[in-house]
Amino acid sequence: MKLIGPFTQVVTLANLPLRGKLSDEQLEIIPDGGILINNDKIEKVGNFEILKSENQNIEIETVEGEQIVLPAFVDSHTHICFGGNRANDFAMRNAGKTYLEIAESGGGIWSSVQHTRNASEEELLKTLLERIDFLISLGITTIEVKSGYGLDAENELKMLRIIKKAQEQTKATLVPTCLSAHLKPRDFEGINEEYLHYIVTEILPKVKEEDLAKRVDIFIEKSAFQPEESKNFLLKAKELGFEITVHADQFTPGSSRIAVEVGAKSADHLEATIDDDIEFIAKSDTVATALPGASLGLGEKFTPARKLLNAGAIVAIASDWNPGSAPMGNLITQASILATFEKLTTAEVLAGITFRSAFALGLEDRGKLEGGLKADFVTFKTNNFQNVLYNQGSLEAENVYIDGKLL
Repeated sequence: MKLIGPFTQVVTLANLPLRGKLSDEQLEIIPDGGILINNDKIEKVGNFEILKSENQNIEIETVEGEQIVLPAFVDSHTHICFGGNRANDFAMRNAGKTYLEIAESGGGIWSSVQHTRNASEEELLKTLLERIDFLISLGITTIEVKSGYGLDAENELKMLRIIKKAQEQTKATLVPTCLSAHLKPRDFEGINEEYLHYIVTEILPKVKEEDLAKRVDIFIEKSAFQPEESKNFLLKAKELGFEITVHADQFTPGSSRIAVEVGAKSADHLEATIDDDIEFIAKSDTVATALPGASLGLGEKFTPARKLLNAGAIVAIASDWNPGSAPMGNLITQASILATFEKLTTAEVLAGITFRSAFALGLEDRGKLEGGLKADFVTFKTNNFQNVLYNQGSLEAENVYIDGKLL
């Protein structure tokens, strides 16, 4: 076993509930704390000197100076496997161009599809690993990564195979998600239902056969797939054994109800969710995932996180890092800004980017500093954990640990 410390503050997030609002008074904060590691798991968290006296003749990894420690962060919604760049989309949007006008001029999701299809596997793997390394540097050690810029069997499988290769080359946990239903590609000859049938019959069986992903996503929106056809698709994906997540209520309400009805692990976006649907989500185990990066990138309103938490929902916060609507990628900055606009407590934000976000991915072995859980944690050079969100992402992570080992 190994004891790491002493930390000025250990913020464990232990004993916090999975759902609903949280006060900062509920946070367990251990001064002069230590973390006892047994292999890749946390054995015990407590006062450093007491743990040291209780465990003679063990390895001590001394922490110098003032540092606080938090559970490592979880980014449960990203699109970081992509080719190309859409800086021109951002400039055109800020100049007043509409989504349709941008798409007609060669931008939009279809632009990323073409860049990703044309990119070599080596190029896609290299840029994906670079983005993963950036997220790790922020203290994020569990990362969901979607396909969705291939939109045919050859290129969707190419993306998912690259994500699988990336997992072999990083210590972070990658959670691949098949988003072949991002939108109907322009070169597909047929209507939406025919393309969704193509995914079910031609793509998902190969995904399952090669064990490339255990999750399926769909973008339900006027510009993508309609509610009824989406629900039918999701039910077929569930029949094939996939877990479900949904891009829901980004611009128009209603699709979050479908996510709940099909038993989705999460409904992500929710910027347009209405009050009746907030109550509907709150009564379910479907995680409501806020994506403030998309709100910032598009100049749209934020997910009603305050109302969702007050209603008792499970609220996670993720970056939505993608080349179009959310190019920033800095989850800590985004979560801090969301907290300002939605009046979220520090406890609610930290829960939203740790164990609640992990739950959205079906992972309940991380996101808190307590015995038996995965020893992933992040330290910051400060004497007050509140400074992490107060500095809105500018306070850089000092050290990142995965499985109890310093990277």
